[in-house]
Amino acid sequence: MSRTHPHTNNLQREVSRRGLLRTAGGLTAALAVGGATAALTGGTASAAPATFTHPGMLHNWGDINRAKTRVAAGDDPWLSGWNKLTANSHSQSTWTPNPQATVYRGSGYPENYGTLYNDIAAAYQNALRWQVAGTAANGDCAVNILNAWANTLTSIQGNADRFLAAGIYGWQFANAAELMRGYAGFDLSAFQQMMLNVFYPLNNQFLTNHNDACITNYWANWDLCNMASILAIGILCDDGAKYDQAVNYFKTGAGNGSIQHAVPYLYTDSDGYDLGQWQESGRDQGHTVMGMGQMGAICEMAWNQGDDLYSYDSRRFFKAAQYVAKYNIGQDVPFTTYTWGSGQNCSQNSQTVISSASRGQIRPVWAMLHFHYNRRLYLDDKYISQMYYDLVAPEGGGGDYGSTSGGYDQLGFGTLMYAK
Repeated sequence: MSRTHPHTNNLQREVSRRGLLRTAGGLTAALAVGGATAALTGGTASAAPATFTHPGMLHNWGDINRAKTRVAAGDDPWLSGWNKLTANSHSQSTWTPNPQATVYRGSGYPENYGTLYNDIAAAYQNALRWQVAGTAANGDCAVNILNAWANTLTSIQGNADRFLAAGIYGWQFANAAELMRGYAGFDLSAFQQMMLNVFYPLNNQFLTNHNDACITNYWANWDLCNMASILAIGILCDDGAKYDQAVNYFKTGAGNGSIQHAVPYLYTDSDGYDLGQWQESGRDQGHTVMGMGQMGAICEMAWNQGDDLYSYDSRRFFKAAQYVAKYNIGQDVPFTTYTWGSGQNCSQNSQTVISSASRGQIRPVWAMLHFHYNRRLYLDDKYISQMYYDLVAPEGGGGDYGSTSGGYDQLGFGTLMYAK
């Protein structure tokens, strides 16, 4: 029996007070944190807050304090989420970092990027343990990892996959650092410089010229991870221009990661639920579910700075998440032939059916979406709820979903940090 939140259909259209402030007719008001500045967003509009909120990426103080209080009280589901965290080998304060001067990702290169994603998972998980339980040993471990890499890493190399590494590991690393901001001994300045000098140039290069390929050549996740990295770097470094670059690309970017390209077709199913076909749905479900995590991270980070991308364009991302969840819990969804250009000459390709490859794959990306749409906005998220409660909960993180990179494409632990 699926466990959906018992809200009636008359609440489907409700939005939170914040959502009402932030969303009007598909346009978002740029509400400055601590101020009253507002502007309608356009293709190049400023969205950055006048003052950035810290911590203000995947987690704010409210998330942290709720987890801290609920875990201390022994309440579920937070305690179950906490137990997933403390059981993970990456969350142990004895973790020893293995920083590299150059990280390689891509066939034909001496690939060593696994050292990076394992250390990022360890830094993030130790940072969570420090924030939730206040254990200094975990805080010291997280800072040790962050400082070691900040003082060692000088470049990310490889074939086109170097852009994936710079994107995925960029936003994740910045999130670990954001949780340790202000911690004694953390060299935030050195870490910021690493993000600005090593990660951002590749993020920016990809979004501006897509490795000299046809604009539709790369799947949505390539854009999304680089957008997420730029957004996170903007927040970490209090850099409004970079923050705006990511938000504006989400809304109007030319590549497949911008919202209308990532969700090209909309439907309503026989039960009246709005659905949105995801750009990678004809490819496989592993990458499709990955997209829920990448776009979800962008939306959550922006939300914590006062921008409601979750509801942008009539909640287009919500419709996509419902579509992806419905198919991956075993139900049928509509599919429109998807055609795109590839390579440098935009050679035409088409997918005529949705792909069943990796159908039902479990990734820890659904708690963030369920607890936003269902518990913040009180929407009936039937399929997302079923995906989360029936297949995923409680969510773990890197190290709980296999040893390959796909198991580390998301930071996870959403049950602990988002349950409401």
